[in-house]
Amino acid sequence: MSSFNRRKAKKPSSFSKSRPLGKLARTNQLAIRDQHPESTLPPPRLRRRGIYLLPNAFTTAGLFCGFYAIVMAMGQQFENAAIAIFAAMVLDAIDGRVARLTNTQSEFGAQYDSLADMVSFGAAPALVVYEWALHDLGKLGWLAAFVYCAGGALRLARFNTNIQVVDKRYFQGLPSPAAAALVAGFIWLMQDLGYGGADLSVPAWCITLYAGLTMVTNVPFYSFKDINYRKSVPFIAVFLIVLAFVAISSDPPKVLFGLFVLYGLSGYGVYGWRLAKGRPVSIVQTKPDVPDDH
Repeated sequence: MSSFNRRKAKKPSSFSKSRPLGKLARTNQLAIRDQHPESTLPPPRLRRRGIYLLPNAFTTAGLFCGFYAIVMAMGQQFENAAIAIFAAMVLDAIDGRVARLTNTQSEFGAQYDSLADMVSFGAAPALVVYEWALHDLGKLGWLAAFVYCAGGALRLARFNTNIQVVDKRYFQGLPSPAAAALVAGFIWLMQDLGYGGADLSVPAWCITLYAGLTMVTNVPFYSFKDINYRKSVPFIAVFLIVLAFVAISSDPPKVLFGLFVLYGLSGYGVYGWRLAKGRPVSIVQTKPDVPDDH
């Protein structure tokens, strides 16, 4: 009778080196290593930490616009430099919303966004306005540019540290993108009207200093963060948005600069109104919110 060679059963192995460990297996392995330190089990394979591509791509594009503005200012192309700063503003408004919509928020993205904002809305406007008009004022010129740059850095640092204690409806001080829009919008408008920076050194100095100092004040500026974009709105709201786009496209330098001048002054209006009504002018919450029905 013919006999067949039986295949010998393989010895069971605790861990297979050819296959990656699952989550449960890694947990069990760590538990065994803790209970038996003398064990010779191989170390668990750890997952690498990555970053989210989509929101950080918008942040990188905004950073590029700020760098491009500096390069254009060095080449005396100030209109292109101002437009690049406004493009950085648009990208800065998009990256945070994209991260929230796609649920890709991260601490890396928050820190990267702040560093990009410092270049696009801190260093770039200061260098552009200095090359355009302030260098003719000598020491006063570069001091005003430095006050703006330092104000932008302090504004961003305070925003990151006070984000949990500030009323979400308002910004504490003029936000850095709006401050950059004041400076870049003035340059864009004057270039569009045919004026050179040498003829406007004093007005440029005043606007730069105003924007830099207002960023570090406690004046409340409306943040538009309490607007719910997912709720239905009346038809007239859509029509007003269309009118806004038509107005901006008809003459971007005049309309954009006018809008940001109004916004740059609105904080002091809110501050005066709160002061006149006897309401607290500080937007920093010093005690937990209490429901209205208590």
